[in-house]
Amino acid sequence: MREGKTTSWEGGQRVPFIIKWPGQTPAGTICSKIGCAVDILPSFAKIAGTNLPALKIDGVDITELWKGNTDAEPRDNILFYYGKNNLNGVRKGNWKLVLPHTWQSYNTEPAKDGYGGKRISMKVEKPELYNMMRDPGEQYNVIEYYPEKAAEIMQIVETARIELGDLNVGMEKGAGSREIGRK
Repeated sequence: MREGKTTSWEGGQRVPFIIKWPGQTPAGTICSKIGCAVDILPSFAKIAGTNLPALKIDGVDITELWKGNTDAEPRDNILFYYGKNNLNGVRKGNWKLVLPHTWQSYNTEPAKDGYGGKRISMKVEKPELYNMMRDPGEQYNVIEYYPEKAAEIMQIVETARIELGDLNVGMEKGAGSREIGRK
């Protein structure tokens, strides 16, 4: 995968999720659908048969994926926010739109004794599009071949910016922003 932790590239975001749920998850099941850590709370609430609070919850119930239902589509997209409130990309199905942003790259020479080398500042100048099924290493920007897919995902970007803000374009807060730990 490209880059590593502290970045919005797949090397910093993609991690395996292993679940054992006897009688529910078929042994050996592999799922390539998208999910994220905020989906665990609503999923466990579903399993426990309890209701979620009336306050907005960012995650969705992904228990159908855990049950091996490969037709389930509980999550339409994932927003790659980083730092204080920087929207760096959006994943929708097999597609990832990477937005202009800066990051500290791991692509440097290593230091001694297993320590990482000096990191260098990098910048995405204009949107990039990757087909994550064919190119999970994010090496081949295909935005010029699929402008309609980029435009479709940009609609999600614009909605997210209105709702949550995006410091990358000077929007500190969105209409739906809420304080951390506050009702």
